[in-house]
Amino acid sequence: MTKARLHYLDWLRVIAILGVFLYHTMRPFDLTDWHIKNAELSLPLTAFLLFFAPWGMPFFFLVAGTGTWFALQHRTMRQFANERFKRLLVPFIFGCLLLTPVMLYLEWTHKVQTGLLNNAFHEFVSSRGIPIGPQIFGWAGYHLWFLGFLFSYSLLALPIIRYMKGNSGQKWLSRLAGLCDHRGGILLAIVPLLAVQLPLRVLFYEGEHNWADFLYMLCYFVSGYMLYTDERFARAIRRDWRLILSVGIVAMALMLGLLAFTDAYSWVSMPWIPEFYLAWTILVICGWCWTLFVIFVGMRFLDFSNKWLQYGQEAVLPFFLFHQPIIMLIAFFVIQWDVAIAPKLLVVVIGSFVVTVGLYELIIRRADPLRVVFGMKSRQRGSAVLADEQVSRLVG
Repeated sequence: MTKARLHYLDWLRVIAILGVFLYHTMRPFDLTDWHIKNAELSLPLTAFLLFFAPWGMPFFFLVAGTGTWFALQHRTMRQFANERFKRLLVPFIFGCLLLTPVMLYLEWTHKVQTGLLNNAFHEFVSSRGIPIGPQIFGWAGYHLWFLGFLFSYSLLALPIIRYMKGNSGQKWLSRLAGLCDHRGGILLAIVPLLAVQLPLRVLFYEGEHNWADFLYMLCYFVSGYMLYTDERFARAIRRDWRLILSVGIVAMALMLGLLAFTDAYSWVSMPWIPEFYLAWTILVICGWCWTLFVIFVGMRFLDFSNKWLQYGQEAVLPFFLFHQPIIMLIAFFVIQWDVAIAPKLLVVVIGSFVVTVGLYELIIRRADPLRVVFGMKSRQRGSAVLADEQVSRLVG
């Protein structure tokens, strides 16, 4: 497999972060629970967000795994772990210390004002009891759970990667790549994903960011690394994209149809009924197919670079860190206006984007201490950085 820089992966990371931003700007107005909620909620917005639910985060972690493959081409595993500490764990810790209190205050105040909490302090503290397990990352950092998961994967996957680099691992990867020589072979990955998801989901069917989520997403992270170990994997995505998209459309249509005409939303948390296994099977199929299709779209249309990509690569991590508290802050006031959802949403989207980019451009980008604690390279070092080291800015 060539070690040439693949610009489409950089574009996909930047676009994915913008997608997360837009996703979070809509959360105050959808029908599901979130930290800040408008009085009037939107079914169309909810349906739109549900389309991304099965594959959004799997896509992120798969692309993270691809970044790991590129990063390890010019680093030892010790150097890689060191860098992940600086690029992921340090921003996570500082983000928790700086941003979590702001989000906690906004959520608590909103719930008190809207009457969601009667005995405000006691109920809010009780609802945020310290969890045991990977949910601790969301408890400590809200949206920063992603960095906590990613840092954990970066270390946990190293023994697996070490095996893949050895003779036995190379033979195993070659056999898997051989399956992809056959049309539709890459869809066979759905089987091990189901083998991980279904048994774990029976045990951990409540809440999010639990052990089922953690280990399922780890599979995507490792899969992302594997995709670039043999060119036959990428070739299969290019060749079979129509089949992949067709299966994805059928699975997505089935999911949305069940949600529209049945009580499917509750099935995913009821492992004692057969529909539970049907629902999670559909979600896994959607996750794999749509993730691969978006990778194909990047391969086909986004393999180029320009100044916007270079700017986005550097901005992506601080933008991710700060976007949610800013969305929550602006939404906290906007939902109190006596206007329709559309103008409220427009203000939240535009206002949050301008403030987040402005904070990055005017403060974070120009201050070396802030650059370092928020996962960027200092300006003094930046000019000496090799291009391929930038591949894993956020998700590598």
